[in-house]
Amino acid sequence: MPAPTTAADFLEMVRKSGLVPEDRLSSAIHRVRSTPVGIDQLASSLVQAGLLTRFQVKQVKQGRYKRFTLAEKYRLLELLGVGGMGAVYLCEHSFMHRLVAVKVLPVDKIASDPTALQRFYREARAVAALDHPNIVRAYDIDKYEGLHFFVMEYVDGTSLQEIVARYSMQNLQFDPTRAAHYIAQAAAGLQHAAELNLVHRDIKPGNLLLDRNGIVKVLDMGLARFFDHRHDGLTQRFDDNTILGTADYLSPEQAINDTVDIRADIYGLGGTLYFLLTGSSPFPDGSIAQKLLAHQTLEPKPVREFRKDVPAELLAVLHKMMRKNPDSRYQTPQDVVEALAPWTDRPINRPPEREMPDLCPAVAALNGVAPSMNMRGSTAKMALSSSRSSTRVIDSNVLPGEVQSEANVPTGRTVATTPIRSSDRPAPSRSRLPMLVVLGAATFAFVLAASAIGAYLILR
Repeated sequence: MPAPTTAADFLEMVRKSGLVPEDRLSSAIHRVRSTPVGIDQLASSLVQAGLLTRFQVKQVKQGRYKRFTLAEKYRLLELLGVGGMGAVYLCEHSFMHRLVAVKVLPVDKIASDPTALQRFYREARAVAALDHPNIVRAYDIDKYEGLHFFVMEYVDGTSLQEIVARYSMQNLQFDPTRAAHYIAQAAAGLQHAAELNLVHRDIKPGNLLLDRNGIVKVLDMGLARFFDHRHDGLTQRFDDNTILGTADYLSPEQAINDTVDIRADIYGLGGTLYFLLTGSSPFPDGSIAQKLLAHQTLEPKPVREFRKDVPAELLAVLHKMMRKNPDSRYQTPQDVVEALAPWTDRPINRPPEREMPDLCPAVAALNGVAPSMNMRGSTAKMALSSSRSSTRVIDSNVLPGEVQSEANVPTGRTVATTPIRSSDRPAPSRSRLPMLVVLGAATFAFVLAASAIGAYLILR
């Protein structure tokens, strides 16, 4: 349908969409008739009144007033992220009035990649196997009118990646005690995964969400695999001879061996602790191949060269988490929890509101949070998808089932999220840390050579 050209046209589309109850829309219609206003002014007033979200406004402005409900029960509020394995929407369950994150596999992905659907369900299965307060929970998986989707816990929070990046931009340093608390929480979640023989394989700051209550939740099980995968032919086909994970926090053994265990996650968690303390990934510079080799053969720049206030005992924990040889690290996440106990035996305050996302009034009302006039949008960290995706610009106008185009995104916004996040970078002043992608032939050959060297150094 053509885009509306007047405020009256806009209101008519809103009425057709069913997004706003007729009784609440009538006052807006009366106001337009009595005092003419432009579309932008009207749309802004509807958002401030909590009747529409920004995402919904953008849809209606482009003449789209259908498909705001998925499976007749999930009302679309915001687009949280788009990645290699689908788009993630913030939705309200129409009957339970609960906020959830719904990940939808795009129909074009199924057509172009026959394995996408299997991987999509594998990811959902990995999340569904877990039930722990420090891991994002799965609620449901379903198919509706050809769209495959699964429903997850919505976390109203911000990734540690984004929080520390803001600190770095302001030349501030993250408190070591807070860092210890958050790493210990993530380790507790990983211990639960380990007890179910599940390894995450892509632990990094961007995959740890901090909510308003100070709870850390591990997300993005898209690369997860069970230790005992003899009966999972899908895991074998997709993962064998393929390096999966993010180069900036990848354990040395993960680049040279397709079979890894929970100790690889401990290494990634150590790299995350390093980032919290320094504002930098362990090896921020160089190509993907050079970073992989650095993880295998080099030591990160000492934390003491960034700051002097980190206790030596905490640095010792960090160093042990990041040992090159898995046998020299802590052997379980619970060991990490216990090692951090001297810094976590006392509670800490909730994170300051400035670190949390700003919600538009409609979402804030549903979430029980005071809305912010800034309305930067809720956190976009729920796009649980393949970490091999590169930096992308989100088309804020994409609806479930539509094709996401990167070439024509005039109104999009760059969002830091798992699949679409600007490749994990500690601060704008540092070089970009690209997400790990399938390496080209020349690079892959270099990695093989580097891996051989790393294997020798690890095992000698």
